[in-house]
Amino acid sequence: MPGRYGRGVSDGLFDAPGTEDVADEFVPSIAPMGAGFAPLAVRMRPRNLDEVVGQQHLLGPGSPLRRLIEGSGAASVLLYGPPGTGKTTLASLISQSTGRRFEALSALSAGVKEVRGVIELARRRLTAGEQTVLFIDEVHRFSKTQQDALLAAVENRIVLLVAATTENPSFSVVSPLLSRSLVLQLTSLSEADIRLVLTRAIEDPRGLAGEYTVTDEALDHIVRIAGGDARRSLTALEASAESSLDGTVGVELVEASVDKAAVRYDRAGDQHYDVISAFIKSLRGSDVDAALHYLARMISAGEDPRFIARRLMIQASEEVGMADPMALQTAVAAAQVVQLVGMPEAQLALTQATIHIATAPKSGSVVKGIGAAMADVRAGKAGAVPPHLRDGHYAGAAGLGNAQGYKYPHDHPDGVLAQQYPPDELVGTDYYRPTDHGYEREVGPRVTKLRRIVRAR
Repeated sequence: MPGRYGRGVSDGLFDAPGTEDVADEFVPSIAPMGAGFAPLAVRMRPRNLDEVVGQQHLLGPGSPLRRLIEGSGAASVLLYGPPGTGKTTLASLISQSTGRRFEALSALSAGVKEVRGVIELARRRLTAGEQTVLFIDEVHRFSKTQQDALLAAVENRIVLLVAATTENPSFSVVSPLLSRSLVLQLTSLSEADIRLVLTRAIEDPRGLAGEYTVTDEALDHIVRIAGGDARRSLTALEASAESSLDGTVGVELVEASVDKAAVRYDRAGDQHYDVISAFIKSLRGSDVDAALHYLARMISAGEDPRFIARRLMIQASEEVGMADPMALQTAVAAAQVVQLVGMPEAQLALTQATIHIATAPKSGSVVKGIGAAMADVRAGKAGAVPPHLRDGHYAGAAGLGNAQGYKYPHDHPDGVLAQQYPPDELVGTDYYRPTDHGYEREVGPRVTKLRRIVRAR
């Protein structure tokens, strides 16, 4: 029935399927609820290796991760990768192997006391022949002291540590803990992987149990907005199903269920917002006299000059942009005068910035450029950074293939050379489109020439 998949009081972050009873006094247990109450992403968490989607580069025969999951490995691991790629799932599978006990801590809420409490509990279990898997989510948020508290327990294998992080552990995890663990890098799921996750959830009795019809267009849209994040895709699917009145999920329903509501700026005719709106539109329309009128009204009404200065800085980029790059510098200087000198003298600097922006040539290329780029990112076009552009200034970077083959532009006589910079799926995409207004008349031909060289065409 539509709407039966309501949300429970917990997101089930640390629920390992089939292991609801492993928590103890140091990690509050999550009371088992009906399957329909847990979030879809929790209900569909893989129960065994056969159900894991993606990460096959880490799960090959004889790999350290597969040995851990099968119960024959004993090395602690740091799972490093984007959200929704299976870090928590893999931790739960490791915990189920050979009867290991599972404890979970979140770096957002646990302190040194909680860490030591779990270690002491694990020490007692070990004397009885039971090994404890300690899963720490968001380990990069642990302080150095908290991470140091784990060292002896990890080195002596009192606990088998499985830590998850979305940040590069080379920067966020202390070196002694890093050297005692295997670092395994997970990657975003492919579109085919996400589609498989969704189709399983639609039909599986743990999921929507075949009670909803999801159109191909809706499925395609969820795959696009997921950005390789399985949890995000399942959350979008669940939200859309909950909103369906007839058991059908179409693309319009997905868009309505997933998109965030716009934040309103205007407040029902409040004079404050009417005047600032007119000020902005006058600047955009190059009516310097109207802009000065509304500036005077705001100053006379006692408007916070910092607010006016902020609007001017925004307008300098939004309305003028690269047609006159000096407009932004004038607006920033006006904001500094407001801060350092104050009113009433600062009104002259605000006036100067207003005149500069109102009379400057206009270009919306800055807004359009970032808007197009953000739209692609929201649509899931955020592929992997090319290996030769990745950071190579840490131990182990070369082994991952990072920063290999990078060509240094300053070594070329012209200071620019052919080299791929964007992700594969965005090669050849133009975001910045200069106008022929003001300074952009000079920038436009230069951009065209640079693109021809960099893209080798």
